[in-house]
Amino acid sequence: MDVLWDQGAMTIRQVINQLPSEPAYTTIATVLRNLERKHLVTPERDGHSVRYRARHTREQHAALLMEHALAASRDRAASMLHFIDAISPSDVELLRSYLDGRTAGDDR
Repeated sequence: MDVLWDQGAMTIRQVINQLPSEPAYTTIATVLRNLERKHLVTPERDGHSVRYRARHTREQHAALLMEHALAASRDRAASMLHFIDAISPSDVELLRSYLDGRTAGDDR
């Protein structure tokens, strides 16, 4: 996913060329098919080739993971508070600043 997030849509061969080792073509093809099955990448026809594109940005993906984690909790509020207690003071300030800037009724 890092390669697709950093470089944009790529063919299997292009992904292989970006990796520090050279895994088998079939290995990367299998990984990309699995990512497609999990709705993390979208295949796009490009002539005889297929380019794979990340469905979400890295930041959107992280937010979706956090939402899934909260959805799995039996006590969403407690999970959120534990998370906030664990983040850095600068991240707490970022969150505070964002929340202070939201207007009443803003559904972002």
